[in-house]
Amino acid sequence: MSYGVRRKETVFIFSHRRIQEAFSFNSTFVLRPSIEISVKLFTGFITVCASLSSLAGIIHARRSSEFRPRGDETYLCNSRIRAHMDMSQFDQCFTLYRDLRRETCFLPNNFTFTTLAKSCGLVMGFLEGLEVHCQAVKVGFCLDLYVSTALVDMYAKLGMMGCAGKLFDEMTEKSIVSWTALICGYAKSGDLNHARKLFDQMTERKDPALYNAMIDGYVKLGDMDSARSLFNEMPKRNVISWSSMIHGYCNSGDVGSARYLFDVMPEKNLISWNTMIGGYCQNKQPHEALKLFHELQSSTPYEPNDVTIVSILPAIADLGTLDLGGWIHRFVRRKKLDKATNICTALIDMYAKCGEIEKAKSVFDEMPEKERASWNALINGFAINGCAKEALKVFEEMQSKGVKPNDITMIGVLSACSHGGLVDEGKRWFKAMEDFSLTPKIEHYGCMVDMLGRAGCLEEAETLINSMPYEANGIIMSSLLFACGFSKDVTRAERVLKKVVNTEPSIDGNYVLLRNLYAAEKRWRDVEEIKGLMRRNGAKKEVGCSVIEVGNRVSEFVSGDRVHPNWEAVRSVIEQLWMHMRRQSNYSS
Repeated sequence: MSYGVRRKETVFIFSHRRIQEAFSFNSTFVLRPSIEISVKLFTGFITVCASLSSLAGIIHARRSSEFRPRGDETYLCNSRIRAHMDMSQFDQCFTLYRDLRRETCFLPNNFTFTTLAKSCGLVMGFLEGLEVHCQAVKVGFCLDLYVSTALVDMYAKLGMMGCAGKLFDEMTEKSIVSWTALICGYAKSGDLNHARKLFDQMTERKDPALYNAMIDGYVKLGDMDSARSLFNEMPKRNVISWSSMIHGYCNSGDVGSARYLFDVMPEKNLISWNTMIGGYCQNKQPHEALKLFHELQSSTPYEPNDVTIVSILPAIADLGTLDLGGWIHRFVRRKKLDKATNICTALIDMYAKCGEIEKAKSVFDEMPEKERASWNALINGFAINGCAKEALKVFEEMQSKGVKPNDITMIGVLSACSHGGLVDEGKRWFKAMEDFSLTPKIEHYGCMVDMLGRAGCLEEAETLINSMPYEANGIIMSSLLFACGFSKDVTRAERVLKKVVNTEPSIDGNYVLLRNLYAAEKRWRDVEEIKGLMRRNGAKKEVGCSVIEVGNRVSEFVSGDRVHPNWEAVRSVIEQLWMHMRRQSNYSS
């Protein structure tokens, strides 16, 4: 076989990413002097090694190049620098460039500087970025379109928008990529005024990526009117455009607009479904989240991924649909997702809120790695299930493992003390927050008020409210009011209700509690006065409802509601049960 044929076969193997054969041919041919001089062959070898993340191959190629008669060819050197960047070895990019400039006759070109600038942007290398810019000016590539654009993009990613804008203004020639780099930089930094000004000045045809960057910037600022205006202007929208708008509306609480866009978007991917499902959970609409999840499974070819799982588990926890939660857990195991920390944490939270605290503990114990959020989920799970001592035991274990508690951890600990009646423990850990460099927030004070109120320490609870560095919100005052009701302290309850009415006049439970206290003392005139106060403040008694899960389907029944699709069947069963209970009662008598 001739040298030319062998060389072509070798390049062919490199181009098809078959690294084992590439190494075999390399050991046979590349070290031979007749083949060493082939820049194309050697460069192909380096490129394939980088694409396959073969560090050994790149090191071998770098050492071999030292023995080449012409190891400083620009094309070859650029490939070596690019290979390090593709493998995220950014420090090696700069080291290799410096070595080549210092020890060889290597002459960089525009590709060299675009690669180095990109590396700086990816690694957030501020000093290296300035060095690359200086080198580009020194060698004479500062006015090159591609180099200038890469430097603008680099400065934008480094957050140095002043440098990016100055360099952009100095460019003698600008491309759509140049405009996009600068506008995206301003948009991502939150400076939408500058971004929009440049966007409007741009005469070139704007591509969807530029529109999407602007829309994303407005979405992050919560300016959905401006985002919708740009969205409507887009000549061609893609899935990212639609999903960004859906995400923005969900974040702003406008789930109706988000669902409208979701329904009319011409093409959906899994990200779109996840965004809408997560939006429902975020806005406390678990029923709709579950409906959409079932629709995803039944009407699309997409399979839930880790984001889907983390999005839907809070809805399952809110509704207590344990059967569906168990199915999700089995699905997670089947798809080998049970090692992901975020999924395991969500499973712990779901099981705990569904009352299956032992299953939550089992998931926690099986986790290969635990984050602080995982510890928090288990502590809070024990707390809401009334297992105060177990929660504190997990908290102590967390500290022994060197995991530092945060604000959420302490809310779980104080809640556990509150539910378990551990007043002294609660006080101790509340004071210990300073030792963890944590400043108590209003949520922590709320836990303390709840704990003291449950223990009947109303005077101490009220003193704490008056001394805390925050203005008491409706939740804290309602907590104290309910504690007054539990202790039948009518005088204090009257005083607290006056404060609650000023902050949250429409919460019906506060009025009902004092009304019941009056009724227990047969103070009927005061009862009627409370009813009148409720009407004047627009406080309507919340309608009771119940939720039941049958066959992985969730049904909700509202008190007094007769529009349920199976109302007649439900009414018939209730009447039969009522008759049966009456017969049993008469028989017992």
